Amino acid sequence: MSLANSAAYRMRQLFSSLGAGLRPQERQIVGAHLGQEQQRLFYAMTARDQRHCLDVFYALEGRGCQDEEVLLAALLHDVGKGPIRLWHRAAYVLLKAIWPRLLARLPEREDRGWRRAMASLRDHAVRGAALAEAAGTPATVVELIRHHERADASDGRLALLREVDNSC
Repeated sequence: MSLANSAAYRMRQLFSSLGAGLRPQERQIVGAHLGQEQQRLFYAMTARDQRHCLDVFYALEGRGCQDEEVLLAALLHDVGKGPIRLWHRAAYVLLKAIWPRLLARLPEREDRGWRRAMASLRDHAVRGAALAEAAGTPATVVELIRHHERADASDGRLALLREVDNSC
């Protein structure tokens, strides 16, 4: 994805997230697909991330995906981000696009403030996989969550999840 396309995509993502919130029927979808501990993880995400995960879920269904493991991974793939402010996300996206080497050197989990936020965004897939595993999520779904940011997604299910995640 070119820098211009990436910037346009991120702007669309930002504006769609501003009205983030779940309707009652969406809460039913979450309840139907996630166990109690998984729901706890889902509802611990920011409203913006809940909305995004549901959008990925809907987009997968719209493409005809009926693979329950991929759909479950869609609902949980960003649980590792934690409480990240909007400006942290913007800074992370910009640094990742413009100066990835600096971004790789900045974050440390032990740091506080914005450095910790950068680390949370950088490591959210691994952290999310650990949280999902602790919540009793099947190992195959945990692996989809763990690797959903990988550029070399050779597994077809992982490639589909990544593609849809990057389009929502």
